[in-house]
Amino acid sequence: MDTIIEPFRIKTVEPIRMTSALERADILQAANYNLFSIASRDVLIDLLTDSGTGAMSTAQWAAIMQGDESYAGSPSFDRFQAAIQNLFPFEHIIPTHQGRAAEAILFSILGGAGKTIPSNTHFDTTRGNIEATGAEAVDLVIAEGKDPQNPHPFKGNMDVRALDNYLSDNRGKVPCVMLTVTNNAGGGQPVSLANIHATRDMAKKHGLPFIIDACRFAENAWFIKLREPGQQDRSIPDIVRDMFEGADAMTMSAKKDAFANIGGWLAVNDPELAEKARTRLILTEGFPTYGGLAGRDLDAIAQGLTEIVDEDYLRYRVAVNEYIGNRLEEMGVPIVKPVGGHAVFIDARSFLPHIPPLQYPGQTMSCEMYRLAGVRACEIGTVMFGRKPDGTEVPAAMDLVRLAIPRRTYTQSHADYMLERIESIVENKDNLRGMRIVWEAPAMRHFTAKFAPIGE
Repeated sequence: MDTIIEPFRIKTVEPIRMTSALERADILQAANYNLFSIASRDVLIDLLTDSGTGAMSTAQWAAIMQGDESYAGSPSFDRFQAAIQNLFPFEHIIPTHQGRAAEAILFSILGGAGKTIPSNTHFDTTRGNIEATGAEAVDLVIAEGKDPQNPHPFKGNMDVRALDNYLSDNRGKVPCVMLTVTNNAGGGQPVSLANIHATRDMAKKHGLPFIIDACRFAENAWFIKLREPGQQDRSIPDIVRDMFEGADAMTMSAKKDAFANIGGWLAVNDPELAEKARTRLILTEGFPTYGGLAGRDLDAIAQGLTEIVDEDYLRYRVAVNEYIGNRLEEMGVPIVKPVGGHAVFIDARSFLPHIPPLQYPGQTMSCEMYRLAGVRACEIGTVMFGRKPDGTEVPAAMDLVRLAIPRRTYTQSHADYMLERIESIVENKDNLRGMRIVWEAPAMRHFTAKFAPIGE
């Protein structure tokens, strides 16, 4: 079908304040060319992130009404825990206010100076929480995952041979092996079921716990069903359970594949690790049966977990991204291929070859999209990943612009409007100038850095 039909009806709406390009140019300058610093009321279409920005269902809003706000022993936690354990094989479920809190708790226990933690590709908060403990975050994605134009169906895969060599060379320094599904920093690319199992088995070979960063587990399972031989007749819940078979722990942001506006969890099987994590949770988040969340949030997450594995929704979700990606390619805008599950990633380094990586082509493209269209996107490149813990700066592996599509929030006409405006950028791309950083924080700089166009 050329027309994408949303598998839902719209029951409530939120007005968008329309702005002009002249207004947005002033807003951009006042925000020091950092899209994180722009007020949401000044954004027409917000694709900064798909995290916590989706629309909840009527069933989720109804579930909120049964939220029990008891400090300890809330039945909302029981429903939350049951929904998680229906899909994931973990004994101990530790709720947190969002995914990065789960990461912070985990790495406060497993991290530390002199340690190193390999993954296919750590995303920004994961890397930040690892490095905050003094440990090193190492990326071992397959070579195809570093090539935006390579059509490999599972570009998020771990390079298992490189992992084996790395674990052998760093024996005693590695506390765990991680795997991110889908691989956000690499373009929202999935990991195959075979690779998940191979990575798990390699961790076990070296006597290490295997931990999955599971934020977009359902989208990853859908790609497995679509692309991996022998998986087409399996249900999404069965594939999810297979993905996590034998895993020792998971971190999760429920703001992604649980349709929630807030929340997350750390799930583990080791009772000693669970006890340490709960102790840390009480200090930083809250009691173990709410963990920084209201009971109503726990119930919304529980309901969301039943909805995210619906195949009609997942088919629609991927179709929207493919529609946008195909149109961009027709315009001559290079993208990461194949299109990922939660976003379309523009290859800004290829699109703007006259702007070197250390002048941030991804930030330049993102700012121009906001100025011309009122669309807020996110740079995933040298701004986000180019600064090393010692303060030196090098080009990231790729300079991308992520168009993260909030779940059940926008329609096809929003996509068509954005695509029409991007056509204007294509016509004027050779005149765009790079950016320089005029101020940055010592860590996670992309959230608060201040920029200026080159020459100003």
